[in-house]
Amino acid sequence: MDEICSRSNRTRWANVAAVGALGLLSALTIYGRQSSDFQPRWLILDATVAIVACGLIPVLSRYPVQGALAQATLAMLSPAATPQSTAATLTVALRRPLKTATLVAFAGVAGHFVQGIWRQIDGLDLLWYAVLDVAVHAALLGWGQWVQARQALLNSLRERALRAENEQGRRVAEARTLERTKMAREMHDVLAHRLSLLATYAGALEYRPDSSPEKLAKAAGVIRAGVHQALEELREVISVLRDSEIDELPGGRPQPTFGDLAGLVAESRDAGTEIRYAESVVAAESLPPATGRTAYRVVQEGLTNARKHAAGHPVTLVIDGEPGESLRIELTNPSGNGLSLTPGSGTGLIGLTERVHLAGGTLDHGRAADGRFRLQASLPWPL
Repeated sequence: MDEICSRSNRTRWANVAAVGALGLLSALTIYGRQSSDFQPRWLILDATVAIVACGLIPVLSRYPVQGALAQATLAMLSPAATPQSTAATLTVALRRPLKTATLVAFAGVAGHFVQGIWRQIDGLDLLWYAVLDVAVHAALLGWGQWVQARQALLNSLRERALRAENEQGRRVAEARTLERTKMAREMHDVLAHRLSLLATYAGALEYRPDSSPEKLAKAAGVIRAGVHQALEELREVISVLRDSEIDELPGGRPQPTFGDLAGLVAESRDAGTEIRYAESVVAAESLPPATGRTAYRVVQEGLTNARKHAAGHPVTLVIDGEPGESLRIELTNPSGNGLSLTPGSGTGLIGLTERVHLAGGTLDHGRAADGRFRLQASLPWPL
């Protein structure tokens, strides 16, 4: 409401200033014409036209075309309306399309030409008066259209900059969402594996309280070391995801690759999982690092799910492939009793499927005909 009142006040004072300035120009015009050829009848007409023309100035702010045509009509009668008529022509040129502004400018030319015929200026030929009349209105028309085009260009550039800023903001938001998704996926892959191992050792302590103090102390030490390593891996995941291009974790330790699968299998065997591992991979050293990391995560997720849902059952892991074909991973285990050893989000395989698809591969999982759970992945391996 205050803004509307402020805008109304500005418009009112602008009209007052325009009426004052144009009224002064009309007075000077009347004085100039009467000083060269004083005629009382023309003085009365000029004064009347000047008053009416000044009174029509506020109309231009709301009805510029109608106001300009009225001013052109008054310009036919007296030179006292010339300042108001030219101002009206410029106003229309600033606010209306070229076609409309041209018609209004033509009306202004016609009005002044009629004025020049019956109130000719002494010492100025009618032809030259007509040339000046056309030149002035053409200049007003060109100036107004240029200003209008410039303003339209500035508005377009401002709108384009605003759209670019909004687009940049959207991209930043999408990047942040993607980073959070990647972080959640990595935390699931890393920590679920680590915590499932800890749950296995903790379960052994719970169900074998009669073990010797040495075994209990050893199991407690393994749990303590596992917790410490889980915290370290959590910090590493957060650090790595700040920059997806780095290939080393803090401390110089590289990210897991295909060559670390043997250590992953050994770690699971130490936790009590029976694993039958068969590998027939040709030229494993030529496997791209990104593919090797994806393969590691597939096996890690499979072993984690086997410990969670089928604890105490053997797991069969078969990996084969060669350059120019694909790297194939198959992990099977008997179905469990439906009870999970550790709670989970239920989205591990969904995230793993997305990871494999992003790598250009395929992932299938589910219960096979023989009742066993099977996880199969195929990753591209270019030459």
